[in-house]
Formats: sequence, C-alpha cells, structure tokens
Amino acid sequence: MSDKRQKAIHFGAGNIGRGFIGPLLVNSGYHVIFADVNEQVIKQLNDQDSYNVLILDEDEEQINSISDVSGVVSTSDDIVKEFASPELDIVTTAVGPSILEKIGQTIAQGLHARREAKQGPLNIIACENMINQTSTLRNYVFDHLSDDDKQWVKENVGFANCSVDRIVPPYDPKDSDTPLDVGVEGFYEWVVDKDALQRTPPNIQLKGVKLTSELDAYIERKLFTLNCGHAISAYLGFLKGYKTIDQAVRDEEIRAVVHAALWDEAGAALRRKHKFDEGEYREYVEKIMERFSNPRLKDEVTRVGREPLRKLAKGDRLLGPTTMALEYGLPTDNLSKGIAAAFLFDYEEDKQAVELQKRVEKEGIEKVVADITGFEQGGKEHGTILEAHEELRKKYKQKN
Repeated sequence: MSDKRQKAIHFGAGNIGRGFIGPLLVNSGYHVIFADVNEQVIKQLNDQDSYNVLILDEDEEQINSISDVSGVVSTSDDIVKEFASPELDIVTTAVGPSILEKIGQTIAQGLHARREAKQGPLNIIACENMINQTSTLRNYVFDHLSDDDKQWVKENVGFANCSVDRIVPPYDPKDSDTPLDVGVEGFYEWVVDKDALQRTPPNIQLKGVKLTSELDAYIERKLFTLNCGHAISAYLGFLKGYKTIDQAVRDEEIRAVVHAALWDEAGAALRRKHKFDEGEYREYVEKIMERFSNPRLKDEVTRVGREPLRKLAKGDRLLGPTTMALEYGLPTDNLSKGIAAAFLFDYEEDKQAVELQKRVEKEGIEKVVADITGFEQGGKEHGTILEAHEELRKKYKQKN
C-alpha cells in the first residue's frame, strides 16, 4: 500500500454495510466512503465521522468505535469522482440483490472516469446474500461500458465473488446518541475468490477475510446450512406464532426439524460433495444453532422469511440443498417441511408472500408447487412437499 491513505467505496450504508463490511475495511486500514441514496444517513456520516458497532453476543457485550468514514450520495456526481482517486483500492457492495442492476450504471460511469484519469487497477466485491453476486454485478456494469472501457476494465478491474456470513438484524439503538450505531452478532465470515482478484496479497490487505481458490464449497456450505436453517426457522416459527428466530429454535419441535435438515439432509449432501471433515462440520452446525438461539439479536421471523419467492428459487437456500440431497439418495423430509412452510408464509406486509398466496388461491397448491420447485406433479418429492403442506395447514391454519 502507498504512503497515502487508501480508500474503499462501499455501496450501501445500511446495517450490513455499517455493521459488517465497513468495519472490516476500516480495520484493514481503509478510509471508507459509504455511497447510498439515503441523504440523511450520508449527512450523518459526514457530520460525525464515526459510529459504534455493538457486538450482541449472548454472554457479553462489546462496543467497537468505527471512525475514518465518510459518505456520498450514490446518485450524485461525487461518487463518480471518487472512482478517479489514485487512493481508491477496492469497491464493495451490500445493497441487496435487487439493487445491483441499479448501481451497475453508476459503477460503469465511475470506471470510465478512472480510465480517463489514467488510474491503476482496483477490485470490486459484491457482498450480497446470493450466489455469484459479483459476476451478476459485472454483467450489469458491462451493459453500460463502451468497447474501449470494456477492454480497460478486463485488464484492470477484478470482480471477485464471495461468501458473506453475519447476522445483522434491524437495530434500534435506544441507548445511543446516534442512529448510525448498529448491532451485530460476534460471529462473521467473509470468504473471497482470490483467483478473481486483480491483485493478490500483499497488495490486497483485508483483515478478517479468507482468500480461497475453493469458493464454491464455502458458498454452498453457507447458503445450504446457515441460510437454509434460518429460512426454515422463520417459516415454521411464523406458523407457530413466534416473533423472533431465537424463540422459534427454542421450540423443541422446530429445533429438531432444523437440526435434522442441516445435519442429516443438507449437511450430509454437502459433506459428500465437498469432502468436509465430519467433526468440523458438526461443530459448524452446532455453532449455527447456537447463533440462531441468541435472544439478543431479536431477529424477527418476518424479516428472515421475507421474499419467499426469492428464497424458493432453484438453487437457493431451500431447493438447492433439497436437490443436492436427492442426487445423493439422501432423505429430504425436513427440508420438504421447510419448503412447505414457505408456501404458507402469508405475511400481508411482504409483496412476494401476498403474490404467492394469490397464485395458490388461483392455481391450486399442486400446480404452484410444481411450477416453483420444478418437481413434477405426481413425483415423490412433489408429493412429500404437498403432504407436509397439508399437515402444516391443518395444524396451524385451520381454526376448527
């Protein structure tokens, strides 16, 4: 790194950006420029230059002060100018999968400005909760580049996929002086595809980040274990009237389903495919169950269960591990119960939940399950999901 203070641009000044990615960049020696459409948050970041991250572990509380940050409105010309800075080294995002397309044009404009200013290479890492998030962002960026810019970007910009894992629930800092403060769990994991980076260590110095050439294994482990268990806990918890994830997984019935899905079904498939050590994987599952049980996170089941159509996408947290387990001839009863519960997530404040319920009402559950899951009507897995759906519906939705 140069003698001058290196900069990082992070798109998304929400809880994940301020509570997870931003602090790791600051601790790695970067001045972090948050880019966001929320002008009030950007003004607060520029006025204060610091905020607190509270570690919400069950047994202890820790407060970390995060400073050396600033903000720019992501729709202004200021963000484009920042891309032309010689100190800029890395660009990250935590905006949500649906927003990547919107920031693709802004990043393309920034990269054009960087080329025009004759500045050096940099790396872009999208830290979204989806598979191949940075590759997806790259495609959106390239849609807005000229042929000359495309050639320069191919030679000078690394687009690295990653796996990110940290529970960052909505946080109401009642005892804090600033709304910028955020609460997070102590555990975190950020794994980056080192082979896709434009420059490898020691030039890229990210503390707390694991660089690997086997990213797919980490992505599937996280998505098919952490995200899978989180979703099943949320949907079953919603049906049983629980408000938060910790309440749900403290229910013995729900806990048994989640644990079996993660260890006997999804976990068994992952261990076969990626040759994970059985003892280490058992510890990983137990750690996840422990994280879910943390009452200090106050993670609402409606937040975790939101956008059920996205979570029921092929290859995502529910259908992905189910399909993998079936490929290895493993049981899927508990995963199927989680999928069935997702079809009963009739939370009226979630657009996708409302859309899903309307489809079921209009087309019938048999057809909708087949269309969304891809499991053929009359097939074994389709039948397993329908049986679980009927059982859960009668138990929790029928009042008589």
